[in-house]
Amino acid sequence: MPVDATSHRPLRIALVEDDDALRDRVLVPGLRDYGFDVHAMRDAAALDALMAETPVDIVVLDVGLPGEDGFAVTQRLRAVSGVGVVLLTGRGEVADRIRGLSEGADAYLAKPVVLGELAATLHSLARRLRASPTLTVAADWRLDSDDWCLRSPKGASIALSRPERDVLRQLFATRGHQVPRETLIADLTDNAFDFDPHRLEMLIHRLRTKVLDGSGERLPLRAVRGAGYVMLP
Repeated sequence: MPVDATSHRPLRIALVEDDDALRDRVLVPGLRDYGFDVHAMRDAAALDALMAETPVDIVVLDVGLPGEDGFAVTQRLRAVSGVGVVLLTGRGEVADRIRGLSEGADAYLAKPVVLGELAATLHSLARRLRASPTLTVAADWRLDSDDWCLRSPKGASIALSRPERDVLRQLFATRGHQVPRETLIADLTDNAFDFDPHRLEMLIHRLRTKVLDGSGERLPLRAVRGAGYVMLP
């Protein structure tokens, strides 16, 4: 099912991975922290049962599934559906990547999975699935995908974790004006008295580095020493 451009619900992801520890302890909580609605299962039969009842936007498939492998599932999905497909595999060979893409996968990521890269891939794929024929170019930094993704002026996409999203939403909402540190901290915790302010500084530092590495552009965020932060217009 193609992504509905007018919908504000989280992207619904079907995650098919037979490694229980990787699926339940890493991928599911990690993707939910990036704002996705994740439905997890361990084989193709469970995926078929889910899709018979619940429309999904993107299927994330492990190649090495028991029974019907990820290549076969991708080929079958592509024959009957426009759903997005991302393959995950421990196989790094070029031939396997070519095969996966030839079978109809939209993206192919090697394990060990980097959650930020997977999240950015899902947001990027969702935009392609709902894109209109008209090419639009971003004129400025902005939040999209229900604020779970930061877009740079040149069109780079940076997936956001929940704390990063909470901070940036506040900064963008009052862009050009100083946001006190206490206000940002209140967005990150229910108990500001036990919150170490240095955690906010480290979050901002990591966010700036992440944005620069992911886009090649510097986030226009200025620190006001001892007071707060300003997202410059």
